[in-house]
Amino acid sequence: MATKKSKPATKTSSAKKTSSAKKAPANPFQPARRRQPQDENENKVHILKPGFVCDTEPRGFIKPKGKSTIKIVVDATAGFVPLWVKNTTLHWRFRENSLRYFEDPAAAKQEIRKLINETLAEWGNAAPVKFKENNDTWDFEIVMRQGDDCVDGGCVLASAFFPDAGRHKLTLYPFLFDQKRTEQVETLAHEFGHIFGLRHYFALLQEKDSPSEIFGRHNKFTIMNYDDLSQLTKRDRSDLSKLYKLVWSGELTTINGKPIKLFKAFHSGIS
Repeated sequence: MATKKSKPATKTSSAKKTSSAKKAPANPFQPARRRQPQDENENKVHILKPGFVCDTEPRGFIKPKGKSTIKIVVDATAGFVPLWVKNTTLHWRFRENSLRYFEDPAAAKQEIRKLINETLAEWGNAAPVKFKENNDTWDFEIVMRQGDDCVDGGCVLASAFFPDAGRHKLTLYPFLFDQKRTEQVETLAHEFGHIFGLRHYFALLQEKDSPSEIFGRHNKFTIMNYDDLSQLTKRDRSDLSKLYKLVWSGELTTINGKPIKLFKAFHSGIS
């Protein structure tokens, strides 16, 4: 997700050499070496705000052609709506070798943990799942890309996944850490929205190759929308809470004729 149009980041730095013991960098996200952009222009990506890209749904177009985008949208790509079973806790870990991107991986890990906690605090009690760091029985990895992925419209900040019983990854791109903290939190809030089962709010109009369904109505200002409309709101939280409450109580089993399928986390099947 993004704000005003910006060019791919050009700031570079290398690890400082000193005769004394190595000191932690003032910036925990200081790269260990010059980063190189990874050009993947063949992917069609969504511009959440000018210059910022979400790569979780690499299909469709940037704008919804002037049509209404004020309804909550859930995934139905496989012919059903995937959500999480009640009391799900997703276990996650860092992919350690990817953290070599940073000059001080330990400092970066600590700051990423803080960023995740800040993001989940924004969703608050509306978050339908909990998260726990666990290196052994993990459901997804946090992976740091070694270079930026930029197209003419902007640079990817992060990509996530939708509910299912497999193992996945939450990918973070270098350009994310060139943004202000508020943008970092909003970006992850958007990506966690995908993890909760939410699609882009213009998915029904612009992502027809990957079917989606509408549940209820929603204010045009939403973390799953685009441009300046992309904001995490009270309505985001209340609609997500309502959706899961109805599903978990058994009152809601289909959305527009599409069955709802609940998934357990991958680690739940590990004996």
